[in-house]
Amino acid sequence: MNRTAVLLMAYGTPRSTQEILPYYTDIRRGRAPTEEQLADLVARYDAIGGISPLAARTEAQRDALQRALDALQPGQFHVQLGLKHAAPMIETAVDDLAQQGFTKIVALVLAPHFSSYSIGQYVGRAAEAAKPHGIEVVGINSWAIEPAFVDFIAADMKQKLAAMPARTRVLFTAHSLPQRIIDGGDPYPTELRATATAVAKQLGLVEHSDWDIAWQSAGRTPEPWIGPDILIAIDDIAAQHSADGVLVSAVGFVADHLEVLYDLDIEAARHADKLGLRFSRTACVNDDSTVMSALAQRVLSAS
Repeated sequence: MNRTAVLLMAYGTPRSTQEILPYYTDIRRGRAPTEEQLADLVARYDAIGGISPLAARTEAQRDALQRALDALQPGQFHVQLGLKHAAPMIETAVDDLAQQGFTKIVALVLAPHFSSYSIGQYVGRAAEAAKPHGIEVVGINSWAIEPAFVDFIAADMKQKLAAMPARTRVLFTAHSLPQRIIDGGDPYPTELRATATAVAKQLGLVEHSDWDIAWQSAGRTPEPWIGPDILIAIDDIAAQHSADGVLVSAVGFVADHLEVLYDLDIEAARHADKLGLRFSRTACVNDDSTVMSALAQRVLSAS
């Protein structure tokens, strides 16, 4: 077979309320959550409409990438999803690709910023699953400063800022990670800063006066996670009277899901409102055709 498989990997999400418990258990490495923990997660899903739209968004991204690849080289690529915490799991997807006869996989994660804890784990799992089949795996490790991605964020940010108070602080965010991972030399914060700097440069924004970096959605574990947390960053802006509005750009996420629709659109927005700050958020990429076409070009280069 001279066709190349593209394993498009993402975090995964429950597709129904019945899948929330097994999903949460998988996230906790096989340890079932307490009734209180489960109830809290269910309540957060209820607040955004009952379940996350992430599964549908991820499938739409898969389809958009397939269309983009077909436009570049018709019939040469097959895009298949592999998820970290939901079906189809990464290993299942690799096994299926092996049964279809593929001998090469380009591994692409729906996250722009490399971390050994995220993209590194995804690609590592794919490579490990492919080894018994003799399949070659080529990973795309980062697209933090992909021009189409930067342009997408910058264009939407320009529009959102035009509707915000003159004194608005931009906060670029991504999912927090345990501090010990960063202390070990992981490049994740540098990756996020690269995206933020590229977007800010397009709009002429100055760090610390116009924009800063914050982190969100830290895990509920005893160990420290990288910060400042988005809510603390909003507290600081209000306490210093340094802005009248906050525009969050969750560039660490490329699809609408719980950490955006609840943690930002509900929790952070409510927090800002209590402090008298206007709040807004830039759009997620989702299945934007221009960004998906740019990722298709990266797949082509990697293959």
